[in-house]
Amino acid sequence: MKRAVLALSALLLLLAGGCTVKYTLSGASIPPDAKTFSVAYFPNNAPMVAPILSATLTDELTQRFATRTRLVQVPEGGDFAFEGEIVSYTSTTSSVASGDYALQNRLTITVKVNFTNAVDDKASFKARSFSAYADYDSTKLLTEVEGTLIPEIVDQLVTDIFMAAASNW
Repeated sequence: MKRAVLALSALLLLLAGGCTVKYTLSGASIPPDAKTFSVAYFPNNAPMVAPILSATLTDELTQRFATRTRLVQVPEGGDFAFEGEIVSYTSTTSSVASGDYALQNRLTITVKVNFTNAVDDKASFKARSFSAYADYDSTKLLTEVEGTLIPEIVDQLVTDIFMAAASNW
């Protein structure tokens, strides 16, 4: 009985030795053949424009791939290539009090992203929309809070874009 358990354990160790699973803390699953990434500037083509939005989004997406993957940034034509545009930047009422007075407003940002995966074309996507939002007190003007809200919303957007492009979930 003891020999059978020992033999079975040895067999399981041999079988398990041939299997490999790659886990990363970022959730990324980058194909081994992918070596580079590129991020084109995301212009703000929304009817309402925030001056810092395009640069903040482009920089944050670039930083996310530079710091959370092994890919090397190139100016254009990366194995993982991103381009797109900001298509919506809107502030709407998100909650109303009993007298039809706004309690909170919601800033929503939508971007359309083209992602080209040169290693696995099936993983590429075109004109995929990503939206994120943050609420703010209605007693404040949007111009007072957008400097805080934009980085928060951009972080949500970049997380969604990162996961869509670099994970096999």
